[in-house]
Parts: sequence; C-alpha cells; structure tokens
Amino acid sequence: MKLLITGGTGYIGSHTVVELLTLGHEVVIVDNLSNSSPLVLDRVEQITGQRPTFIEADICDRIALEAIFFEHSFDAVVHFAGLKAVGESNEIPLSYYHNNVSGSVTLFEVMAKFQVKRLVFSSSATVYGESNVSPLHEQMPISATNPYGRTKLMIEEILFDLAKSDEAWSIISLRYFNPIGAHKTGLIGENPNGIPNNLLPYVAQVAVGRLPQLQVFGDDYNTPDGTGVRDYIHVVDLAIGHVKALESLADIKGCQPINLGTGNGTSVLDIVKGFEQVSGKAVPYQVVPRREGDLATVYANAELAERLLGWQAKFSLTDMLADTWRWQSENPDGY
Repeated sequence: MKLLITGGTGYIGSHTVVELLTLGHEVVIVDNLSNSSPLVLDRVEQITGQRPTFIEADICDRIALEAIFFEHSFDAVVHFAGLKAVGESNEIPLSYYHNNVSGSVTLFEVMAKFQVKRLVFSSSATVYGESNVSPLHEQMPISATNPYGRTKLMIEEILFDLAKSDEAWSIISLRYFNPIGAHKTGLIGENPNGIPNNLLPYVAQVAVGRLPQLQVFGDDYNTPDGTGVRDYIHVVDLAIGHVKALESLADIKGCQPINLGTGNGTSVLDIVKGFEQVSGKAVPYQVVPRREGDLATVYANAELAERLLGWQAKFSLTDMLADTWRWQSENPDGY
C-alpha cells in the first residue's frame, strides 16, 4: 500500500513507519516537526535500510495538503499529527482545538476531495472520561475531562458523522492506553520537549541523571499500593496494531473504535521498582498531592482488537522497561 502518515516522525508514528517499511509498504510522512526531530528519518533508515519520503508541512495548511495528495495516490491515511500534552492543553486550549480539530477537518476534507476514504485515526483512552469503570470497552459512553481529551472526542464524533454521511468511508479509531518502551535497537524512542508529561520518560530521565527525582501524584488511591494504576503497552505492539488496522480496513464499514491495551494494570510504584531493576539505577521519588482529574485505575478490555484485527499485545512489562532504558541510556539527551 502507499500510505500517508501524518505526524510520522513522532514517537508512535516513527515506530509505525518502521513496521510498515519492514513489510514493504510505501510511506510518505507529513510532519511540521513541532514535537519531533528530522533525525528520526536517519534512525528509521538505519533500522530498515529505507528512507521514507518526508514532507515538512502542517495539516492545517490546506494548500500544502492538496499539493501532496495531487502528487501522490494514497491507498490510506494514518493520522497521528496533533498536540498531545494534557497539562498544556489546559493552558492553551485554543491551540489544541485549532491544531487537532481544525487540522483534522482540513485533512478529512482533502481526503474526500481526492477520494481517499480509508483512515486509521490515533485516538486515546482519555475519551472514556471519569465515570466508566475498568476494564474499559468500546461500547461505553465517551466523555472528556480536559481540552486534549475533548479534541480526541470531537474528532471521533466527526468521524462517526462522516462515515454515516458517506458509506464509502472505512475508518478505525484506535484508542491507546499508555504507550511506553522503544525500538529494540535503541535508535528511536520517546523524546519529549522539556519536562516530560508522561511517567516513563520522567522515570528514565531521573535514572539517567537529567532530573533529580520523580513526583508521584498521590499514594492514597484505592489500589494495591495507593498509587495510580494504568495499562502500559509497548510502543512496538501499538505500531503493529496500526499495521493490523490498515490490513483490516477493507472489512470495516463506517467508523469502528478499537482499544489497544494489554488488559492489565500496573501501579506507579511497580513501574519505579521495575525500572530500578532493569536499569540498576535508583529512582528517587517524592509523593505529592493528587492531580485534579486523575483516576485510580484505568485499563483496557482489548478483546475487540483480537476479534477484529487479530491483534494482541505481546511484549512484557520487563520488555517495555528494558527497551525504555536502552533508548534513554544510549540517547541521554534525546535525538
């Protein structure tokens, strides 16, 4: 297949590009590099022996997108591009709505104009909101508690309406849980700008000496050790989930949401202890008050992914932590 990958130099996008190139697909990446590095392209080429076509452009730029679709005949689109920090979304909500929602609408309009109506969308488990009880499944009502989550929710609603209006569309909306890990080569991994928003990059940067200590937000939840429990999934498992989704689009009519998770929950302190074991480094931490909106326990029911996509998470938690440490220790300052 010839595929357009928006946000393809980002964390999940780059790992997905590696899997697609390895399988012989033709990849065109569109990314504005606002949260990624062009060095990713060199690393992808090192891993696969192939350099994907790269176009620096913004999904909000209709003229640029139309020129790309005019030049290339795509079979499908994988849409990763978007701002993704929950805390930042509270501070600059208009940027999130403009970039994520308006940019996605522009992309979908251009796709429709050029009759490219197969799409895999990068959604999030944040769309399950606060009221659903884990394990979370796709039939549950969706809601959101922050601007970032609302952008994912709005885009999903747009896609449901789009698919209802035109039966030619085949769309899979993949709801990720908590991606961690890195490629086994240590060449590509998660490389956040500034202070990390997610747990694992923060833990890794403490272990490598870039940050002094981890902040654990609350130890009084109703969980085995009092800290928050989440469903951590290896980024390569997640990338393979996108490949399986692309391969399954021909059998999908309308817009189908599908969870990608392991179905298992792991606490913050279990992550810290596990990381200390694989790295041999101490990860000092300080317990601070809970963050508003954080839930005690979030994990997936991933049965639909197995049934519709033939996909299951394969990597263990130890694999995820060891691969994170390999990436961080070999790239202490990122790309």
